[in-house]
Amino acid sequence: MARECGAALGPAGYGYVQVSPPQEHIRGPQWWTSYQPVGYRIAGRLGDRSSFAHMVTSCHRAGVKVVVDAVLNHMSAGSGTGTGGTPYTKYDYPGTYGDADFHRCRRPISDYTSRYDVQNCELVGLADLDTGSEAVRDRLARYLDDLLALGADGFRIDAAKHIPSTDLAAVKARLSKPDVYWKQETIYGAGEAVRPEEYLGTGDVQEFRFARELKRVMTPGQGHLAELRTFGEARGWVPGGKASVFVDNWDTERDGSTLNRTVGPAYALANVAMLAWPYGSPDVHSGYAFSDRDAGAPGLGWTYEHRRAETAGMVGFRGAVRGTGVTRWWDDGADAVAFGRGVKGFVVINHGRRTLERTFATGLPAGEHCDVLSGRRVHVGRDGRLTARVGADAALAVVVEPRPRPFTVSCGRARTP
Repeated sequence: MARECGAALGPAGYGYVQVSPPQEHIRGPQWWTSYQPVGYRIAGRLGDRSSFAHMVTSCHRAGVKVVVDAVLNHMSAGSGTGTGGTPYTKYDYPGTYGDADFHRCRRPISDYTSRYDVQNCELVGLADLDTGSEAVRDRLARYLDDLLALGADGFRIDAAKHIPSTDLAAVKARLSKPDVYWKQETIYGAGEAVRPEEYLGTGDVQEFRFARELKRVMTPGQGHLAELRTFGEARGWVPGGKASVFVDNWDTERDGSTLNRTVGPAYALANVAMLAWPYGSPDVHSGYAFSDRDAGAPGLGWTYEHRRAETAGMVGFRGAVRGTGVTRWWDDGADAVAFGRGVKGFVVINHGRRTLERTFATGLPAGEHCDVLSGRRVHVGRDGRLTARVGADAALAVVVEPRPRPFTVSCGRARTP
């Protein structure tokens, strides 16, 4: 991560990198072992305290802030010796927590329509912390403050809906920087007792419906990309200014609830759509290939999704059009769409099976502008019109020059697609 911040993330214009939980955890090769803490010393598979500090410093030097995934809801599901050599048993973590620090409901969650079940019983058998306890709140705040002292810029709260929003607010209020960036994993479920909106008072919430619906509209026979036009508050989702959105993450790419990199061109187009559409704050998932859902890193090798031309180019596009709304929407009633972002950019996404050839009224100023996906220049006429030819499962994303810095795409001589 330290290397990638300087080599790719900073130059492409990424604002943050989110890292997996940096704490001692249970042993094992599976990815999910990082989400079963046994203590708060930085001694996990990702590295030690000095490695974490070096990564943060390197990323800051590249202009990239660091968001830490924090597991506050629970500890482990069993007993053993942690990755840092600490022996533990369920409900007894020497120097950190004892039996009295956990909820009394010591059975797995069975009813998501019951608030008590969701927030007091055990998520897949994990020892559930009593976050209503002042002692537990103090201990969690000390852990987060330690990470802040090492330079962390924000937190992603794992399993947030399993913690009462008032408890999270109490922990955040104890921090040395109570206004730190804070986003929460609040998975929406129809008919469930706990809703994402409850958590808006402390920070952003992850809007899982965005990713699920993006998969649906991009899957033949289930929906059409033209439905992107309603993505956001119009669907009853949380306000865009408080939403964290994504195409997939390390969990959903394995359970089939969202798209993932194995679906081919649709995955790249989904990232284009997410970064072009102004709803929410987007997360780009960059991980590793795997042969089974439990496989831990590096699996079959790092995927470097953040370096993919379509994705990195669209990060530049998003930076260039920041602060603008959607203008001049067009769609073919199915899987080809086009829209402007004010007078700063214009995007065409063709998820259809045939090449799209059309002249668009873009509203952009006349001149030679940059397609951030191909690195080619495109011509916009005096009337603001652009004639484009976009192949099946391809896209065009034009930004008005001068381009923002930092920015990795270099456009060549004038050339009309």
